Amino acid sequence: MSLAGHQDTPGIPAALRHAFDAFADYQRLQVNRSENTVRAYGGDLEQLGSWLGDAGITSLDQVQLPDLRAWLAAQQAAGMAAASLQRRSGAVRVFFRWAERQGLVDEDPAAALKSPKVPKRLPETLTQADAAELMDAVMAAAAEDSSPSGVRNLAILEVLYGSGIRVSELCGLDLPDIDRDRNAIRVLGKGNKQRTVPLSDPSRRSVDAWVLRRSEWLTASSGQAVFLGRQGGRLDPRVARRVVHDAMRAIPQAPDIGPHGLRHAMATHLLEGGADLRSVQEMLGHASLATTQIYTHVSDERLKQAFRQAHPRA
Repeated sequence: MSLAGHQDTPGIPAALRHAFDAFADYQRLQVNRSENTVRAYGGDLEQLGSWLGDAGITSLDQVQLPDLRAWLAAQQAAGMAAASLQRRSGAVRVFFRWAERQGLVDEDPAAALKSPKVPKRLPETLTQADAAELMDAVMAAAAEDSSPSGVRNLAILEVLYGSGIRVSELCGLDLPDIDRDRNAIRVLGKGNKQRTVPLSDPSRRSVDAWVLRRSEWLTASSGQAVFLGRQGGRLDPRVARRVVHDAMRAIPQAPDIGPHGLRHAMATHLLEGGADLRSVQEMLGHASLATTQIYTHVSDERLKQAFRQAHPRA
């Protein structure tokens, strides 16, 4: 197993493999990237390394800009989506920028490498009416199903929509992260950055109800985790995603969104209600305000649609 977190890919020259693993260590230990990010970079670089090896390129100082362009072109010809190509070209630029600083190459061959343009698509989300219908349906289901599973699932959905946190952040919550005095939760986000996110009253009540039932699934492996699986371990993000998709069946007119869709919905509805962009950025934990601004486009499109449907001269 390589330090990048991937099985060794055949055909990668040893010098490239060594550089990729050193870059993975740098990302993990010095930049404090998440394991998911380290693995993503590692997978992209291993694919590049295999392609370079097949082309007879065995060291970093042999790599030229035309080689990198040819690599991307080959993947595009094979049908790779523009978004994936953009991610891979970004990983290569970050890697070679680091390699130049480390003296592994005299000149960065990826400095002029351009990313394919990805068509901008607005994220699928819920209208406020859809969100209200979803939560009403989930509360009704929880009233009928008083098992720990039913109580937990209501809390999962209330927290995801009520706070807009990521599914990984939800699953990472520990009991001390719940601040009942301030109606808030402390979240450990990307880059191990901590932030405090407000909890709505329904979210807090649902979490309190779940915590009372949590002991029924408690085992030695539970630790301080707020949300548990049926076997008592910390909740797996895949299970949380399944909870959301199952709940979405109650409103078939809406798109089948997952936890990230609820995050989109929360941000969009806050902006539609008059929240300022900077506050929404803080709640979502976005490093850049530009990332948050996509939700203003969603809100604008909603306003245009309402205008077209309702205005007599639209």
